[in-house]
Amino acid sequence: MVTSIILMNVERSKINEVAQQLADTEGVSEVFSVSGTYDLVAICRVPTNDDLSELVTRGLLTIDAILKTETMLAFKAFSRHDLETMFTIGLDGI
Repeated sequence: MVTSIILMNVERSKINEVAQQLADTEGVSEVFSVSGTYDLVAICRVPTNDDLSELVTRGLLTIDAILKTETMLAFKAFSRHDLETMFTIGLDGI
């Protein structure tokens, strides 16, 4: 599994719309609106580097309001938050 973090500058009036489009995109697992230099951050998880290339060079191009991106490739995860435990009855894992 290849994990990447994509930082995006987006047209201000379209941030929420773009965030939803990204969230609906295959390979994008999470989208955050953030403060600072960038408007949105997307966490992407895809099977291969080729899939990431397709997502970044073709998939994101279909969203006109994205002005600029910076893609970072994650090498290693040092901590893991088990999202599955959040969805168990009673939220015992939190």
